[in-house]
Amino acid sequence: MAVKIRLKRMGAHKKPFYRVVVADSRSPRDGKFIEEIGYYNPLTDPSDIKINGDKAKEWISKGAQPTETVKSLLKNQES
Repeated sequence: MAVKIRLKRMGAHKKPFYRVVVADSRSPRDGKFIEEIGYYNPLTDPSDIKINGDKAKEWISKGAQPTETVKSLLKNQES
């Protein structure tokens, strides 16, 4: 089973809000997930990013692959 750390879109039309989730790569974008590890709100200034770094590192050590967007969010949160 290929596991990915990716975004799940929430919110109303034209008001996106994302949850950072660990999910099977075959499941739909907004479908079933294994665990929620954070959230991302691009509408606030500056963007609101809250990701549990310990859980993210734990999942990456188990073999989960973060998407490009999640990689950049993790880097932005660390700095």
